[in-house]
Amino acid sequence: MKIVSVGISHLLFVGFLLGCTKVSKEHEQKQPNIVLFFVDDLGWQDSSLPFWEKRTAFNDRYKTPNMERLARQGMKFTEAYATPVCSPSRISLMTGMNAARHKVTNWTLKKNNMHDMEVNHSELAFPDWNVNGLSPDATTPRAVYATPLPELLRGAGYHTIHVGKAHFGAIGTPGENPLNLGFDVNVAGHAAGAPASYLGIEKFGNRESSTSSWGVPGLDKYHGEDIFLTEVLTLEAISQMEKAERMNKPFFLYLAHYAVHTPLQSDKKYLNKYLEVGLDSIEAKYASMVEGMDKSLGDVMHFLEEKKIEDNTIILFMSDNGGLSAVLRGGEPHTHNQPLSSGKGSIYEGGIREPMIVRWPGIVSPGSTSDQYLIIEDFFPTILEMAGLEESQMEQSVDGVSFIGILKDEGPPVNNRPLFWHYPNEWGYKGPGIGAFSAIRQGEWKLIYYHIDSRFELFNIKEDIGETVNKVCAQPEVAKVLAKTLGQYLRAVEAQMPTRKKNGDVVPWPDIVSI
Repeated sequence: MKIVSVGISHLLFVGFLLGCTKVSKEHEQKQPNIVLFFVDDLGWQDSSLPFWEKRTAFNDRYKTPNMERLARQGMKFTEAYATPVCSPSRISLMTGMNAARHKVTNWTLKKNNMHDMEVNHSELAFPDWNVNGLSPDATTPRAVYATPLPELLRGAGYHTIHVGKAHFGAIGTPGENPLNLGFDVNVAGHAAGAPASYLGIEKFGNRESSTSSWGVPGLDKYHGEDIFLTEVLTLEAISQMEKAERMNKPFFLYLAHYAVHTPLQSDKKYLNKYLEVGLDSIEAKYASMVEGMDKSLGDVMHFLEEKKIEDNTIILFMSDNGGLSAVLRGGEPHTHNQPLSSGKGSIYEGGIREPMIVRWPGIVSPGSTSDQYLIIEDFFPTILEMAGLEESQMEQSVDGVSFIGILKDEGPPVNNRPLFWHYPNEWGYKGPGIGAFSAIRQGEWKLIYYHIDSRFELFNIKEDIGETVNKVCAQPEVAKVLAKTLGQYLRAVEAQMPTRKKNGDVVPWPDIVSI
């Protein structure tokens, strides 16, 4: 697949979409349906399906039979990565850009406003990152102007469906509404990154006395019902797929669950079994939400089979960041993703390594596993290639690399390619690997550069998956090579860096700091 990145006007681009997108005749006749099942805050260990060489107690705790079923039908990825927090991953997914390039480096909500914990940080002054998220309008301030994935798919003949969490743009900006980003349908997506409530009896947080922006919109017909949000979104997704089938068009369904993000509320259908085995009430609620999410996956798979379209439907399963562990969980903080260290918000593996599965009948070998690594922006060129787009013209430069070769088990391994993370921001909580940082993984090595004190950590991920032994002193030459590659990349994409309040100095690039 060839991606052409140019800076043409939006009007010219729309004309291109309507008349000039090239699709092969084979795919023109029978383009596959594509379902992207995207989960919020699901950790690498939040599954009865192991994503490691060993089965753990967490794999015995959670009940996800449909993830297991999907893996039997497709390929399981053991080293799939995203960013440590939600909006950066979602923008990378929709644009193919690394967060350092698109500069939506933290989660978005309020127009033109940084978060209080960033403004009030005691030591660092954070850069003017793109707080307004993704925009289809080049005039939107502090937003990344890019051609979104669904816009390209729609131009290639797809009916594009958004169901669930959006979190692409701040309140009052074009990116707030998925309909402005190329989706034909939007169910329940808006600016907020979590629901005020998962409960229909609480109107999903839409209370008359509340001025909160967290209430889930557009689900009024379920208000007052004793029903969980995950089930509602599944019903709506199935309804939209049925409509697409009647239209006789291929569909792209982006089913982006709010689960398993906080607030942790019990999905009552599944709660008691976890209480009965002795889980504390918080962890039992969490486990019930995980199982409800898995039931949604099973319902989608059942629908595809019932309609006899499963053989022409690709399913991609992914999470947007590591599992929550620093706050609001039961038990000891920073332990919920072990053997991975830390969790959401952290650059350690617990914050960025994700459960991922792809089923593509006739292409992907059933029951296969890949230990080749990839990162969230890789989904963009991969999905375009799946859709049969030979050429795509867009506003942005694309960092992602298609993983079609991995799915087909073709070509050489790609595990020596560098992956990059950049977070010149403040998440607001404390813990291992949490704070402003830049990082690179190349091969078995991972280098982390902390902005607050220009400190480095170097880990051999293959030997030390828990990141327990910092090898900077033992392997200084490895650290220097990685720091150079990281610094060169950050400069090339014009990455933003914080400033130190004590002296006004910009945090230096990693490759000019002594190791």
